[in-house]
Amino acid sequence: MLNLEHRIPPPLVALLTVAAMWALAQIGPRFAMQAELRHVLVVVLVLIGIAFDVSGILAFRASRTTVNPLKPERSSSLVVGGIYRITRNPMYVGMAILLLAWAVHLSAWLPFAGILAFVLYITRFQIRPEERALQRIFGEAFSAYCARVRRWL
Repeated sequence: MLNLEHRIPPPLVALLTVAAMWALAQIGPRFAMQAELRHVLVVVLVLIGIAFDVSGILAFRASRTTVNPLKPERSSSLVVGGIYRITRNPMYVGMAILLLAWAVHLSAWLPFAGILAFVLYITRFQIRPEERALQRIFGEAFSAYCARVRRWL
């Protein structure tokens, strides 16, 4: 399974999850929600998800470190400010929230399993390998950061 670590870009994992969630919505039970409420909820979730994603990217850019999730060993600085005071993985949190918006939009129960699958996959094959690389690079500073800030939320 090590050969899956840092192999598939997380945005592609999210897009594959979107497709799987759509397929699950076609075969599973649906739920009723007033259309206006559903639309408002989807918009709010999309805005929150984008805010997490953009905040994470901007913090990386400001610190002049790599944004490439497939090459964590190229990290030149440990980003711990801004959105990174709330979560160690704001871009992945943002993607998960966007998947939540998609599940609400689909108005079906089974697509919510896609969010769990995304979180489990990203944790195992992206975040944990990133954390190992960051631990090697930043040592005690990274350990202290992990003790203060949760991996997700």
